[in-house]
Amino acid sequence: MLATLILFLGLPLALATEPQSCAPLIPVTFDNSTIPQLLGQWFYIAGASSYPPHLAELRAVTFEAFSFSPGSHEDELNFNEIIRMNETCVVRNSSKVQVFLQNSTLMHVDDNEVVSMVRLIQSDKDLLILNHINIDFPNLSLSARTPSVSKEHMEEFKAHLQCLGFTEEEVFYTSTEHACPLPRSEDNADPQLG
Repeated sequence: MLATLILFLGLPLALATEPQSCAPLIPVTFDNSTIPQLLGQWFYIAGASSYPPHLAELRAVTFEAFSFSPGSHEDELNFNEIIRMNETCVVRNSSKVQVFLQNSTLMHVDDNEVVSMVRLIQSDKDLLILNHINIDFPNLSLSARTPSVSKEHMEEFKAHLQCLGFTEEEVFYTSTEHACPLPRSEDNADPQLG
């Protein structure tokens, strides 16, 4: 009886000290409906990297908004971004994203040079969690349709970061306090582009 009582009382304590189980990063399998869901405006919320060149860039970025629009081929997207690096807003309208349906990856190309290769991780439809796969260092980013995310979505992202072994020093967040004015054009009359 005493042993049962000790086991019963000790079990919750033992369970509380179990390490958190890590859910695997499940990539989205691309199909014909995937790409239209990516089109439009996104806000970069947070990123984590253990790759030294990315760390320096992430430290400098205080705001980023970007958009995908249809490219000149069905497997290509135009990629436009506005970034505040330190105190300067930079607009880039020249890069492309190649879409590879066969292995469900996206490749960002700027000036004919591969910038990154990513897999889209399953999550909420209004979130964009990207796992960068063309480098030997873990790298994960979170973007959303709005400039902020719910506490639950941020906790989900932080759980992924913890499971990948990121430290707090390797995680960087943007802020709308540092926002750049978002451009409007006649070609982009989408009300989301504000």
